[in-house]
Amino acid sequence: MPVMAIPPAVVSAARAGWRWQWLQLMQGLGPADRDGNYRRPASAFNALPPLPANAAETGSHVLIVGRSCPWAHRAWLVWALRQLQPSITLLIVEPDPQAGRWRFRTPFLGCNTLQELYRRSGANASQRATVPVLVEAGSGRVVLGESARLIELLNQWPAAAPASDLAPEALIHEITHWRELLQRAVNDGVYRCGFARNQAAYDRAESELFAALDQVESALASSGAGPWLCGESLTLADVQLFPTLIRLELVYAPLFGVSRRPLWQLPALWQWRQRFHALPGVADTCCDQAWREDYFGTLFPLHPSGIVPAGPALATLVQAPPPP
Repeated sequence: MPVMAIPPAVVSAARAGWRWQWLQLMQGLGPADRDGNYRRPASAFNALPPLPANAAETGSHVLIVGRSCPWAHRAWLVWALRQLQPSITLLIVEPDPQAGRWRFRTPFLGCNTLQELYRRSGANASQRATVPVLVEAGSGRVVLGESARLIELLNQWPAAAPASDLAPEALIHEITHWRELLQRAVNDGVYRCGFARNQAAYDRAESELFAALDQVESALASSGAGPWLCGESLTLADVQLFPTLIRLELVYAPLFGVSRRPLWQLPALWQWRQRFHALPGVADTCCDQAWREDYFGTLFPLHPSGIVPAGPALATLVQAPPPP
C-alpha cells in the first residue's frame, strides 16, 4: 500500500501548534526576556551570611548537590578541594522529571523533596528550590542557596587539613574579572544558547561564548602564563570554569548547539582542563553518565524523544591528547 504524503496544511498546522507548546514548556524550563534571551532566575537564600559559629564542628552542616547541575558542581569542587568532609556532609539529590523538582533518595529531616526543605526555611511557594544549598544539620535551616556566594563561603570555611585559599587577597581583582566574564558568557552562556527562543538570541549568546573562550585561551597561552587562570594559584575562577568545560562535548555541544569549535582547537584550554581534572578529588565529582541521563532524558522541550545518546568515557576524553 503506498504511503500517502502528509498534506502541507497539516504540516504547517502541526508546526505552529508544536511551536506554541514549545514556547509554553520553555517558559517553565527557563524564562526569557521579550527578545528571546534566556534569563536565569534569581536563587532563593542568596545573601552571603557570616561564617556560622559552629562551622568547624564535626557534621555541623550538609551540602546538598545534584550530580548534573553545573552550579552545584562548583560548590562540590570547593568542598572536595578544601577537604571539608569532617564538618560538611555531602548529600546528593536526584531529579524528578515528572514533577520537575529535586527529590531526596531517602527522607531528609522529614522532607521528601528539596522544595519541602525550602518551604520549611521560609521560601514561598513560587520560589524554585535549586542546588547547591548549604543546610545547618541540626535545625535543617537553609544557610545559603546561591552558588556564586556559596563557593565564597566554602572558601572561608575552616578546614581540618591545610587547605588552599582559592581567593587570595592579592588576586581578588583578577579573580573577580574572570568570574564576572565567565558567569555571563560561559556558565550562563551555554544555557543562553540552549534556551534561546529565536535565532537572534542564540547568535548573540553563541558569539559571546566563543569570544570569551578565545579570551581565556589567549590568557593561558601567553608567555609565562598559567598553569591557572590567575597564574600560579588555583582560584575560584578556575573552579567556576571547570563545570562548564567538562560537560562541553558530552552535553552542551550536542544538546545546546555550542559546537562551532571543539575544545581541542583551543589547546591551552584543553590542557588546563586536563590539569584541573587530575587534581585530587575532582574526578569523583564528575558523573558523566548521570549528566547524559539527566540532560537528554529530562529536558523534554529540547530533546522530546528522551533517548540518551552514547558517548565516550569521560576519563578517555579528558586524558586524550588533542589531535595534531
